[in-house]
Amino acid sequence: MTTDGIAFEGRWTLPPLILHPFADATGPQKLARSSQAGLILEGLMPAAGADTEELERALLEGRMCEIRMLFYLGKDLHRWIEQCVDYAQRVEELTSASLGFDSFAELLIHDPPPAVREKLVRWGVGDYQAIFARAIALRTLFADLPSDDVLSPEFIRNYFRYTDHIYACRRELCNPRKLSPANFSFDLFASGEYSRQLEREWA
Repeated sequence: MTTDGIAFEGRWTLPPLILHPFADATGPQKLARSSQAGLILEGLMPAAGADTEELERALLEGRMCEIRMLFYLGKDLHRWIEQCVDYAQRVEELTSASLGFDSFAELLIHDPPPAVREKLVRWGVGDYQAIFARAIALRTLFADLPSDDVLSPEFIRNYFRYTDHIYACRRELCNPRKLSPANFSFDLFASGEYSRQLEREWA
């Protein structure tokens, strides 16, 4: 495979991508209320006497919950991508390619190994491309998770549109080298699953 005039003839195994669960006991209820509130506010469900201010509050609470989950997912993705960059800088055959953050982000989002795609689908993550891109975009915007009162209601309500454009802007600015799973493979684990695998190996 050739990218920007550099041919990759070998095959390299990148560090595993480990995703940690985001624990929020009220999360599922907030997301469900937010989804319902959004449908009512858009006129797609009967209001049944619901107060507009309460619906707006429920919508924003759910969207903020999504932002939190994506932000922490973005931390996991950034950590893994930085590990990949460090790995590439230490492999002699790859050092001349100057593979940066966005090349590995593109590999993850647009061309992951088939086994990773299949696992994400089994986990019920159908639109993983949008989810990963938005998570990376949020980490591009914020070094720390912003509180509710820092973000404007407009941003919270439509964060997914803003983050889609942020990631598209990042791609355009960086113009990353494209990588193929034929040359770069990696495994995907939930943190608990990975811990159990390590325990079995150590045993």
